[in-house]
Amino acid sequence: MAQRNLEKQLNILDYALSSLWRRRLKSLSVLLVFAAVIFLLASFQMVTKALSDKAREVLVHTPEITLQKMSVGRQEAIPLAYRDRLAGIFGIRRVVPRIWGYYFDEVRLANYTVMGMAVEEMPDGARLDTALASGTMPGPAGQGLVAIGQSIKKALALEGRTTFSLFRPDLSLKAFEVSGEFSPDTDILTNDLVVMNLADARDLFAIPAGLVTDLCVYVANPQEIDTIAKKISETMPSVRVLTRPQIQKTYQVVFGWRSGFGSICLLTALAAFVILAWDKASGLSPEERREIAILKVLGWQTSDILVVRFWESVIVSGLACVVGMTAAYIHVVYFAASLFRPVLMGWSVLRPDLHLLPRLAAGDILLTLAFTVIPYLAATVIPAWRSATVPADSALGG
Repeated sequence: MAQRNLEKQLNILDYALSSLWRRRLKSLSVLLVFAAVIFLLASFQMVTKALSDKAREVLVHTPEITLQKMSVGRQEAIPLAYRDRLAGIFGIRRVVPRIWGYYFDEVRLANYTVMGMAVEEMPDGARLDTALASGTMPGPAGQGLVAIGQSIKKALALEGRTTFSLFRPDLSLKAFEVSGEFSPDTDILTNDLVVMNLADARDLFAIPAGLVTDLCVYVANPQEIDTIAKKISETMPSVRVLTRPQIQKTYQVVFGWRSGFGSICLLTALAAFVILAWDKASGLSPEERREIAILKVLGWQTSDILVVRFWESVIVSGLACVVGMTAAYIHVVYFAASLFRPVLMGWSVLRPDLHLLPRLAAGDILLTLAFTVIPYLAATVIPAWRSATVPADSALGG
């Protein structure tokens, strides 16, 4: 009995393949449009997953806690004296001052992220050189030395030289010399970054002595980050406390929101495709009516015709899924998701050259199938029931 059912299904599958081949132009057009829809949705999923993984990877070495002084809802400079108020909190390993801000280049209409760090005070300061493709990080004695990201090098056209100048607030020029270049692997964070020592950053932004932008707090036990952050908030209510998990979550939310917005826009295209498939499946051509009538005269049941339509839909949707997801993977890995860069990378003029490797999880593949294949099957198999119930005599007579 089981062997007979298997043979029957194989025969039906063979007939479904031959039926698709007879209507190959129509089937190919549906397959290509369906593959394009899957390609767009899968690309958004893959690039979001890859960006989230990349952000999680490069944020591992960020400070466990960051402190910023707030006034009327806006950030302002925080006094260095606040470090003394943190001395009594158990579990804090070190507090490192930092100055950072945005420098607008009026010539290139681009914002640079300028960061002044006391590298020598950071617990893992010596390891920062591993983020560089060449050179070294600027130290406290290296006045005028900077480490720059890849887009800064291109924007300033530094191919044949290592020096450049930036304007102070009073429009006087401050000269810098490049001592290191960040690796392209960290472009998601360092692409538009200029790192210098604390004194140079204070001079460039004209920040008074005794003030910094924020304080980086390193804790002895990462499991106690939330506990120490709560103690800091109770000790200094006017200070905003940001933890590393919160920053990581912010990146996830930003990438997820952008991807979700794009995916919702693409779902309209999927809905239009499903409506088109429903319309095409509902409206039978005279040839299709005659084919159904002949099959019924030959002894085919309505359920057999439904199975044929089911196999046709499975074959088309399966091939479309393979083609679409393969094209999406190639688009993300080899073309750095170039179609979606304006949506995912935001407003910045300096955009990193992304080197993404999406992690293909079974859940993501199933989600793509649920959004694409299942609606298509419903849009073709359900109307097929109406076509299968057409009386044979009326179809042959028409």
